[in-house]
Amino acid sequence: MNTGDTAWVLVSAALVLLMSPGLAIFYGGMTRVKSMLNMMMMSFGALALVGVLWVLFGYSIAFGTDAGGGLFGNPFEDFGLHNLLATDGSMPLVGTIPEIVFVGFQGVFATVTVALVSGAIADRAKFGSWMVFAGLFAVLVYFPVAHWVFDSKKDASGTFIGGWLNHLGLIDFAGGTAVEVLAGAAGLALALVLGKRVGFGKDPEHRPHNLPLVMLGAGLLWFGWFGFNAGSALAANGEAGFAWINTLVAPCAAVLSWLVVERVRDGHATSFGAASGAVAGLVAITPSCATIDPLWAIVLGIVAGGVCALAVGLKYRLGFDDSLDVVGVHLVGGIVGTLFIGLAADPAAPVPGQGLFYGGGFALLGTQALGTGAVLVYSFGVALGLGLAIKAVMGFRVARDVEEAGVDLVIHAETAYAAHAVPAGVGGGFHPLGVRHTVETILEQHLEKLHQPGVTRTAAHSEGVLAGMVPAGTVGP
Repeated sequence: MNTGDTAWVLVSAALVLLMSPGLAIFYGGMTRVKSMLNMMMMSFGALALVGVLWVLFGYSIAFGTDAGGGLFGNPFEDFGLHNLLATDGSMPLVGTIPEIVFVGFQGVFATVTVALVSGAIADRAKFGSWMVFAGLFAVLVYFPVAHWVFDSKKDASGTFIGGWLNHLGLIDFAGGTAVEVLAGAAGLALALVLGKRVGFGKDPEHRPHNLPLVMLGAGLLWFGWFGFNAGSALAANGEAGFAWINTLVAPCAAVLSWLVVERVRDGHATSFGAASGAVAGLVAITPSCATIDPLWAIVLGIVAGGVCALAVGLKYRLGFDDSLDVVGVHLVGGIVGTLFIGLAADPAAPVPGQGLFYGGGFALLGTQALGTGAVLVYSFGVALGLGLAIKAVMGFRVARDVEEAGVDLVIHAETAYAAHAVPAGVGGGFHPLGVRHTVETILEQHLEKLHQPGVTRTAAHSEGVLAGMVPAGTVGP
């Protein structure tokens, strides 16, 4: 065991863990003011649930002894991590670090990946339904795909016994396919299942309500991403340093590229564009951060920033409501970054490859395309099936009046800002219809609905209208 490597991976795991609250802040600032807490709760809920599932059997599915032709590991091999202490008290190692440290590092990857999906369904999803989806999606999609991509084990004879995409030679250092493409494809599926928000493409209320929080969240994501990428070296060495510098420069280039696109297209560069550009660059460099040199990382950042800046508008042209641009940034950015390896992979890099520009022909590009397509199709298909099943069994989308009132108050009995503390104009000079939406006014609107013919108190409670905010017995049928 190398104590320096162990310390670095532990710190990296903590940095990746920080990405979940960073994502919650980033997404929270992008939503309507009355959906902010629900959005943040979906990130925290995914963190809590997937963390437990990972320790129980997720790690075994992802990194246990292969039990399905490179598709998944034995889910019972390390159930509850009971096998990670040897009988003599020594701890098994992965490389130069204890396996239990590796478990923790990979576990926080799982939690943030599932949380990413939630951005596609902001403002309109039932929290309970989301939690059911998050658990099933982690088990059926993320854990197996992590095995496909990341598990590179060989047995004592040198025979490969890991994931099938890893065996084919897919290069994905930190999760361009297993994290970004996977989350983006699932986000697209759920956006189609839940449908468009009320007023999609027309209501200015759907613009980010708190841009400072968006920028703060993007900054926290960027900070955590150094652990995400450089920590994937699993050692404090030059490979980690190589990944670190690319994780710095690619997002920088992507920010500049996104801002240029905004300036040319819209006439002004925005803080929201800067934050989005940074995330797009981080997404794109994730699979290639140890495989392409820094000059190519700059090129990749420029390409990813520009392409993603244009891609986020596709939802209006194609008619799907990807609320917080999970598809335009994570799916598209992940595809760009993964395929770019097939062009610019450097044989002299810490994780070597021979891309087209280095005389490798189209072989590596074909492998990267196959891996990307396989993860995209599988994640989209399973997420679509899960979403439709949950919709049929328990409902996935809130009722229209709940959406209009705000899911924070109705579902969680809370608001992000104190009553009377949300002025018209918050969030860049506007607020929905220029009206102060407070706890009192929202409740008043729903109390009026309770007295309409055919609306009973029981029905109102079943929709969560009162959400515990009005004492029992104060409202008649």
